Amino acid sequence: MTLISSIDPTTGKIIRQFRPHSKEQINAALRKADTVFHEWKELDVSERSTLLSGFSQLLRSRKQELGELITLEMGKVIKQSVAEVVKCADTFDYFAAHAEELMQPEEAETDAACSMVSYEPMGPVLAIKPWNFPFWQVLSAASHILAAGNVMLLKHSSYVPMCALKMEELFLEAGFPEGVFQTLLTDGPTASSLISRDEIKAVSFTGGDIAGKKVAELAARNMKKFVLELGGSDPFIVLADADVEKAATVAVPSRCINTGQTCIAAKRFIVAQEVAKEFTGKFVELTEKLKLGDPMDKNTAIGPLVREEQISVLEQQVKDAISKGAKPLVSGGKMEREGFFYSPTVLENVSLDMKVMTEETFGPVAPIITFRKEQEAMRIANSTRFGLGASIWTEEREKGALLARKLETGMVAVNAFFRPEACMPFGGIKGSGMGREMAKHGFYEFMHIKSIKIY
Repeated sequence: MTLISSIDPTTGKIIRQFRPHSKEQINAALRKADTVFHEWKELDVSERSTLLSGFSQLLRSRKQELGELITLEMGKVIKQSVAEVVKCADTFDYFAAHAEELMQPEEAETDAACSMVSYEPMGPVLAIKPWNFPFWQVLSAASHILAAGNVMLLKHSSYVPMCALKMEELFLEAGFPEGVFQTLLTDGPTASSLISRDEIKAVSFTGGDIAGKKVAELAARNMKKFVLELGGSDPFIVLADADVEKAATVAVPSRCINTGQTCIAAKRFIVAQEVAKEFTGKFVELTEKLKLGDPMDKNTAIGPLVREEQISVLEQQVKDAISKGAKPLVSGGKMEREGFFYSPTVLENVSLDMKVMTEETFGPVAPIITFRKEQEAMRIANSTRFGLGASIWTEEREKGALLARKLETGMVAVNAFFRPEACMPFGGIKGSGMGREMAKHGFYEFMHIKSIKIY
């Protein structure tokens, strides 16, 4: 197996290389996870919650250092990297506060003297996670997986090995028993082969839909529980009665957050014809003002993409759109400088057959399409294999709530960009996956649900 290289996207240069874990090391990690699970699940939930709180405090105390690590390894601008670490701390605080309540059996009325539904942890969970939120994608899942009494083995993206190893170090530093959280440095095929191992009881996967289907197939074949989050092509719908200036002001960062490399970023802008000129003008104006450059600079809004190949994918998607009649309002693209920089592109005169509308655009490319009637907006929004998030802009909240229920997505925000919170379930439908993370819904995904009747 080749070395795993950590590359600085700002310069394109290798920071450090790592030797993948050997077969023997992986086997030892699986055995350790299986052993420690039986101890961890028996620990009083209040003790687990105390450790979760301590981990949150550690994250907060190291947020700048950890944020800089994220920025160094995958190019996220520093303000967003630090905010990512804080978001992880918030999530651990939430489950530290609610784990005991969520673990309580639920009473039921039956013909028995006493009936209850109990929740019991499954065991070691294999987490296969992507690079775009190197701490959040892992820790948002780990927060409730560990709180529930399970343990986690992480196969992180090969783009972020330093972040992956740092998280294991942090759990140990926070006092978690050795083996409760372990990082495996390995490739995708090796990680997939672990799904069939007896020690692994469930799989949490975040990534592309093709890889996700393979994970689901392997998990189903081995009767393992799985949760999939497979990305999205989120619609940003601006109705004729919307506060257009506010919508445009939110739309630009909604598209360009994390340099557009976000599963729930706004990716398709569906705008009423009556306000399209106003919205588009403001969108272009704000896009052209974005500062692109050194992600360690707190004033930078857009940093590099994570790898050169991400640029190639965006170039193909934009080329396809222009060849089919799209008009560039902001002609961005690959920048002639070191690193993997791609400046924002805004397109109008977009049609539904273009790749920017049918595929997930993982970078700062914004296609704008117009509609005449609200029913048409819903049709356009739902005309995708994805169904993760969405936002609707209207001054009529009741109408916004009604239309939100008609969208084929797992999450919707009205007059805002949807942001994950620990108290709300996170996940999608259709090609965006199945199952949920966070809230009680995520907490119970990797729990055995047992019915007990006592006569």
